[in-house]
Amino acid sequence: MFSEDYGSIPGLDIIFLLGGYYYHTNYDTVDRLVPGSMQARGDNLYSAVKAFAESAKLRNARQRESLGVSNGNDDGQAVFFDYLAWFMIFYSRRIAMVLHGIPVIIFLVMPVFSRFLYSGLWCCFATFYDFVKGMILHTTGIMLAIIFPVLFSILRLLVSSYGMNWFANPFLAFMMFIPISLVGLLIPRTVFRGFPLSQNVSVLKVSKEALSDEARFWGAFGFYASLTLAYLLAGLSGGFLTFFTSASMLLAWISFCLSIKFCGRQLARSTVFYVIPLIPCLTYSVYFGGFLVQFLIEKMGMMGSLPPPYGNYVPDIVVAAIVGVVTSWCMGPLMPICGKWLARSSILQFLLHLSVIALALSSQFFPYSRDAPKRVVFQHTFLTADANRIVDSSYDFSVVDSNSLLFLFKYAPEVAKELNIGPEFSFETAKMSNQRTFLTLFPVNFLFSRSLQFPARSDEILKQYRQFPHLYTNKPQTMSSDGSRRVYLELSLGSLKEVWVAVLNITGPLSSWSFADTKLPVPETAEGGPPSYICRLTGSSHEKWNFWLEGRNVEDIRVDVAVLDQNLVEEAKKLKSVFPGWADVTAYSSFLSTYVF
Repeated sequence: MFSEDYGSIPGLDIIFLLGGYYYHTNYDTVDRLVPGSMQARGDNLYSAVKAFAESAKLRNARQRESLGVSNGNDDGQAVFFDYLAWFMIFYSRRIAMVLHGIPVIIFLVMPVFSRFLYSGLWCCFATFYDFVKGMILHTTGIMLAIIFPVLFSILRLLVSSYGMNWFANPFLAFMMFIPISLVGLLIPRTVFRGFPLSQNVSVLKVSKEALSDEARFWGAFGFYASLTLAYLLAGLSGGFLTFFTSASMLLAWISFCLSIKFCGRQLARSTVFYVIPLIPCLTYSVYFGGFLVQFLIEKMGMMGSLPPPYGNYVPDIVVAAIVGVVTSWCMGPLMPICGKWLARSSILQFLLHLSVIALALSSQFFPYSRDAPKRVVFQHTFLTADANRIVDSSYDFSVVDSNSLLFLFKYAPEVAKELNIGPEFSFETAKMSNQRTFLTLFPVNFLFSRSLQFPARSDEILKQYRQFPHLYTNKPQTMSSDGSRRVYLELSLGSLKEVWVAVLNITGPLSSWSFADTKLPVPETAEGGPPSYICRLTGSSHEKWNFWLEGRNVEDIRVDVAVLDQNLVEEAKKLKSVFPGWADVTAYSSFLSTYVF
């Protein structure tokens, strides 16, 4: 965000793949780190810092332009991936342009290569048409493998009182969505048991079964080849997985054909010969896909509280869709040859029964635990008018996943009791908090919706602090010849004890300020409010900030000040202590005030 606002500064963000359940929570302790993760981070940081230090791209966009440094790079958007964390594969985009185009060329040339010398041009067109039909059938199976789990997740939520049952129990996601995804993947094979061939079997003197296998295989191969090329043409740096799949399928087909040539069309043996060359590809797909699903499940606990009526469905739909994608790319390469084994009615019935059992079983699992806590934001808000006067005080709550605060109060009765929440409590009767109330958490506050506010006492805070944060002019404003005016301000943090951050939300005809080399960031808009400029300030509690704001005209400039203090009054500490162990509470005090200049 900041690198984009201030000159396209190159940067690197490093996160741990696993451990997202307790990332930025009270349970984020050293003993929970995956062994070797810190060493890996150190290695990556060392390599990154070394590369940055030797690169002209360390400069921001304006500096690169002034020095005439080119943005071009032979390795720009290079393709790289590691295989099972054993070794790294890396090649430049220039090589990828050639390498990733080969599968499509093979797909287009194959009808001519296999038919033209023996059967003429018309047979080539018929063969290519069959390949296209095979691609359509394979694409349909892939789409159904994604759609079926999504529909299944929606059905589950219609009969369940809450979502994300799989959050603390990831195996539920695999149990619920993999079987039904396989059903979707097998539907085209079940419906079209006899492939609709365009080729004349009697002319080619080849069995219909052989031509069907050929059309299904090259159709699937064409799908992955086309996807690889689409990645490349879209300018993306990926495509390695589909390219690896295409290359592995080609080897598997050669092995399959050789087994038939030397051993005859023995279904079991030829199938084994087809599967063996695919093992490295399938192993990597399962490895990569499993990590991806687990990573996504962990991140669903902090994706944000989406508004109704469809917000509750989004996490389950996303996880179901990703499980469907992973299932299809793991099983997809097997479908052309192994599909005839799997598309039996008994297997489909078993998969459907397994999905229904998983659906019933999922309702018995609670979505959270100490190892996978629900994240709750508890803000003790103080509205101040000057350095020592409090206008109002409240407790503001929000969550960052799809299970709303009503879920929290239902399954945490002690909290509901402390807040005097009765059984008739609802969002319609409650007092809501908007995103601007949580300004101190910017930009995290954009993840909040349907936050709730409850009245709180303010007398205890008056005993702790002599002064509260306040903003005032420290010298007269000045006017320029072009009609703009400059206001000189000073921000005092009062006598707060543990200030973490101060945030300024500036609304009005702002043309410049003294922060960030006088460059304004991109305006932000919260819940339909006017566009505003937001600045985060960090420093010790005793420090004061001196700055100026420049307006384009004489219209008022409004400044909202929000200061986060990590110190809580005793009453707030008591309320925090009654939350259950499956809820991780981020609690703090926030001092809000508004000024117009």
